[in-house]
Amino acid sequence: MTWKTLDDIDLDGKVVLTRVDINVPMENGRVTDATRIERIAPTVRDILARGGKPVLLAHFDRPKGKVVPEMSLRQVLPALSDALGVEVTFAEDCVGDAAAAAVAALPKGGVLLLENTRFHKGEEKNDPDFAAALAKLGDVYVNDAFSAAHRAHASTEGIARLLPSAAGRLMQAELEALEKALARPERPVVAVVGGAKVSTKLELLGNLIEKVDAVVIGGGMANTFLAAQGIDVGKSLCEHDMTDTAREIMDKAHKAACEIVLPVDVVVAREFKAGAQNDTVAANACPPDAMILDAGPNSIARIATVLSGARTLVWNGPLGAFEIPPFNVATDAAARQAAALTKAGRLLSVAGGGDTVAALNASGSASDFTYVSTAGGAFLEWLEGKTLPGVAALDQ
Repeated sequence: MTWKTLDDIDLDGKVVLTRVDINVPMENGRVTDATRIERIAPTVRDILARGGKPVLLAHFDRPKGKVVPEMSLRQVLPALSDALGVEVTFAEDCVGDAAAAAVAALPKGGVLLLENTRFHKGEEKNDPDFAAALAKLGDVYVNDAFSAAHRAHASTEGIARLLPSAAGRLMQAELEALEKALARPERPVVAVVGGAKVSTKLELLGNLIEKVDAVVIGGGMANTFLAAQGIDVGKSLCEHDMTDTAREIMDKAHKAACEIVLPVDVVVAREFKAGAQNDTVAANACPPDAMILDAGPNSIARIATVLSGARTLVWNGPLGAFEIPPFNVATDAAARQAAALTKAGRLLSVAGGGDTVAALNASGSASDFTYVSTAGGAFLEWLEGKTLPGVAALDQ
């Protein structure tokens, strides 16, 4: 797949409709995590430097086609202005006279934010008339919202077919990182797949097994794979109705010469709370009244060996109940080792997904990974091998 970037398109004097994802967490009218806002800054600054006028298109929350005042994008203006270093103006609508007047008044060097695209039903329906109304406001379209690229919406897909289009810097970085990790990887390739349920990651595992050399499985998912081997996992989180599926995945992996790495020892506790009394036992020795909440030291050592031999790593999901110490040990240890290998130039590491980002941040290792994606669903669908509408629309 090929797509244009900001380097391939003339922006001087052009109104650049720029789709961004600034759907950030808020509390008492203030942004509590500005990561997504900060990540769009390179694109906006580059457009300004090239003489373009950035007009930002974005959604916020789920208003379902209605105007919901508490879901107005106006509330992110202070954080947006701080991140960009310029005063951002605001339009009360994203189409129509109010939007057109705000665009016409935008001076060179200025940035304009249009109101929540999801205040209109045509956005999520990818209505051609609504896409045309958006396109009418600008000369060029830039998509910098990989995290929304799995949605075929008017502002992510429809508009890209109506204007000269390119990927923004964040979108470009995300696509290049994912291509290096899965489309053209340096081998051996290892995937770390964790989280609570096998059922939510069937397509992911099915796709990765065909593309990687080893899959490290952790979290509640690992319990289901242990149970599939006839191991009693006590009161652990486990999808007992998915054990046949787990066996099928292991058979498929064997045929594809993909190693499945499961815990050989586990940390168990009777209570799921911080500082709970816990024990380390063999993976096949979980007491019937206990829960498996993390991988044990022998498992951590085994994962370390697998990571040390890898050249490319794709990570989605924690290895244990990382939110509650001491059940963060395996996730933290693996994350720090992957970060150290990356920093030493021995590993290309790409990670993504909500819990994954939180876990890597908690371990203090996120900044040393090659790329950490803030996209949840889009990152997962890419790993599943699906075509993302917002990316396909940029394909030249």
